[in-house]
Amino acid sequence: MSLTRREFLQMLAYGAAAGLTLPGCDSKKTVPGAGGGDKLYDLPPFGNVTLMHFTDCHAQLLPIYFREPNINIGVGDAFGKPPHLVGEALLKHFNIKPGSLEAHAYTYLDFESAARKYGKVGGFAHMATLVKNVRASRPGRTLLMDSGDTWQGSATALWSKGQDMIDATKLLGVDVMTAHWEFTYGAERVKEVVDGDLKGKIDFVAQNVNDATWGELIFKPYVIREINKIPVAIIGQAFPFTPIANPRFLVPDWQFGIKDDHLQKMADEARSKGAQVVVVLSHNGMDVDLKMASRVTGVDVILGGHTHDGVPAPAIVANKSGKTLVINSGSNTKFLSVLDLDVKDGKVADFRYKLLPVFSNLIAPDKEMTAFIDKIRAPHKAKLEEKLATTETLLYRRGNFNGTFDQLIIDALLEVQGAEMAFSPGFRWGTSILPGDAITMENLMDQTAITYPIATVNELSGEMIMEIMEDIADNLYHDDPYYQQGGDMVRVGGMTYTLDLTKKHGSRIQDVLIRGKALNTKKRYKVAGWASVQENPAGTRPVWDVVAEYLRAKKTVKIAEAYVPKLKGAEGNAGIVL
Repeated sequence: MSLTRREFLQMLAYGAAAGLTLPGCDSKKTVPGAGGGDKLYDLPPFGNVTLMHFTDCHAQLLPIYFREPNINIGVGDAFGKPPHLVGEALLKHFNIKPGSLEAHAYTYLDFESAARKYGKVGGFAHMATLVKNVRASRPGRTLLMDSGDTWQGSATALWSKGQDMIDATKLLGVDVMTAHWEFTYGAERVKEVVDGDLKGKIDFVAQNVNDATWGELIFKPYVIREINKIPVAIIGQAFPFTPIANPRFLVPDWQFGIKDDHLQKMADEARSKGAQVVVVLSHNGMDVDLKMASRVTGVDVILGGHTHDGVPAPAIVANKSGKTLVINSGSNTKFLSVLDLDVKDGKVADFRYKLLPVFSNLIAPDKEMTAFIDKIRAPHKAKLEEKLATTETLLYRRGNFNGTFDQLIIDALLEVQGAEMAFSPGFRWGTSILPGDAITMENLMDQTAITYPIATVNELSGEMIMEIMEDIADNLYHDDPYYQQGGDMVRVGGMTYTLDLTKKHGSRIQDVLIRGKALNTKKRYKVAGWASVQENPAGTRPVWDVVAEYLRAKKTVKIAEAYVPKLKGAEGNAGIVL
């Protein structure tokens, strides 16, 4: 991207406002157009304890483009409330100025033009600079925490079994972490890392992972860190539905669950040991965190992940012991949460919070982290940079239904596998590509890099297809968040349907057509897919080989829009813009 002289000087002004080291900048200036007139990175210290948090980085070491969703539907008590706000509704709720840097960070609005103007987001080298600056401004009083989905999501992470990210987080200075996709490397690998690489460096905590036979905890349930002479307890809450959303055979002897009764015991125990601040480091998803905050007492803060929600302000949830702050910090190293707590007389008296967008054009990359990343990538550079095709349209994934990159994967499965219809999992991770840019092997791996990637073709009855669709819809749109057990809606190709949000399980999926003809529950259909949770799926090729074959043949792709089902009961929902 080329910048005019005026745009370049404006970028330098933005960086100066951060108090960051950028060439030629030695003074602070107000960020033009930032929401509420605030300075984007200007965070005067407050209180006596600072918690920094990121989540769901999905192994993205370099800056990326990442489009926020235009569909994030809330049902039941979540209807019309954060995190289920998109676009202008989100800006209005949080009083963010349209067209500002923050508007671009938090929404999909004018994504292409804003992305070209402001550049990429995230990157571990830029995050490292931001973390170091916060620590320098608050010496001796910070903790950096990671809610997981860190070791998975890129080619280099997959090829190294997460080692690149394990080493990167140690270099970044992470203090405590919990997990989800980390478990997809298998129980043996996770234990190897926790007992080896992380020992004495990063505390891996999970109060809700037990031995399936004896019930014994697999990991430390919590740690107590003394920060600025104040004992702070951090309780881990790993993704509770790992063996459902991901293959059970990878963690055959471990039992997961929400287990808020045990969480209550751990919070009480930590308080009895002198903890003045109790934090839950969670990978529940924000809706589950909100319900948990209403049920569990004695928890001051929940720092959450899983649903990739970048929420500009904490939700404050009342419960029997007072209140709990619930925070979600986005994904892809796009955001860093900074929570300043004022702890007085053994309890949290006040707080200040800022979710900082990590604009890579505005933050000088940390030299040590840059050198590390270059070393990691060097042996794979040629393979990662292979140009498979060019896109004429924006490719993205994030959203409740098909994204355009999902649509690309679906199209490839249908054509290369010769199927009547296709399913692709409702994963939330995956970076975005701007129109006119190359689709590289690295871009493709950003969408597909998992340990169970086999592309499959199976014959499924119409009845089975309906059951699959109903189960996944219930998983996403059940009124009770404790029954929401995974990602977004399965992506479909060769199929159209209506989704009725007012109905219950068994009645939501309607008017199903396969190749334009009404679904026959008795007929068997040839269905392509990938990411089967079965141990030995019928197939031999990883999905990235299938899609790469398709792209090399096409050379240019154009996906103007992704498929969205007809929706009933969505009127007035602030989580939908079509």
